[in-house]
Amino acid sequence: MHEETSAQDLVDPFGRTVRDLRISVTDRCNFRCQYCMPAEGMQWLPREEILSFEEIERFARICIQTFGFNGIRLTGGEPLVRAHLPELVQRLARLGVDVALTTNGATLRLHASALADAGLKRINISLDSLQKERFLELTRRDELDRVLDGIDAAIDAGLSPVKINAVMMRGINDDEIIDFAEFGREKGVTVRFIEFMPLEAGDIWNEGLVVPAQEIIETIDQVIPLEPVVRGNEPAERWRYSDGNGEVGVIASVTKPFCGNCDRVRLTAEGQFRTCLFAVDEFDMRALLRSEVGDDAVAKAISDAVGTKWAGHAIGQVNFIRPKRTMSQIGG
Repeated sequence: MHEETSAQDLVDPFGRTVRDLRISVTDRCNFRCQYCMPAEGMQWLPREEILSFEEIERFARICIQTFGFNGIRLTGGEPLVRAHLPELVQRLARLGVDVALTTNGATLRLHASALADAGLKRINISLDSLQKERFLELTRRDELDRVLDGIDAAIDAGLSPVKINAVMMRGINDDEIIDFAEFGREKGVTVRFIEFMPLEAGDIWNEGLVVPAQEIIETIDQVIPLEPVVRGNEPAERWRYSDGNGEVGVIASVTKPFCGNCDRVRLTAEGQFRTCLFAVDEFDMRALLRSEVGDDAVAKAISDAVGTKWAGHAIGQVNFIRPKRTMSQIGG
């Protein structure tokens, strides 16, 4: 039963107002990206442990109506492997907030129009190489052509903006920086270069793989001149091309953390609430959603959890603790 409440800011212990909710709809994925998942042996969540669309909608509604959240991003795993996803998009879009999606794009040609019709506006497509053999090595799937077609499908469906998320790794794909920049300009999409983070499936955090965001910008600027764009709370620093043909973003999670402006929280596929991508604690919202408690009790649990949000992830510092779960299990 819904209990009417007036929206109030949800402020964490460091004065940051939380307004952005990332929701993982599945832990499953049709890729096996090396820095995200092992090639084999993943134990998938039983279907009954995954939140239903009704439960996700209720949780999102509480965040929006009680705390004034203004953005929702659906993630995974790969969200497009969740059956009937446009139905969930439609449910969330009716709540009156911006709904976005992050996908690997491999099946996007099949879903882009339905997602747009359901109310999806924005989409991010993960793509770490434009080279067929390298893409196969990184993802363990020969799907580059379908991903590229998926990008076209997103454009054809009228989704805007279409953003490409490219994780740069030293000695692996950092020779493609200019290729990605030119690809974005040609397609009319925004490429966002992301620093490699310690969420890979292996046991060792290799800081040597990090390509600093500043180096990426300098590399592009030497070939295609750039001008900075004023940044808000979004994780990406933005730069526009001086000739007016588009822009590029960099997410410096390691070398220049943006924790001080973080307004995001996360809900995993099985209903665990996380106040940071790198959080070591989770809060069980599924148990509440499946109990007899009202919305006020769920809202209090959300508020109490945000009250534990830390100042930052501490990557590169002595006290950094790596999450026990892989990126696909947490939600991108």
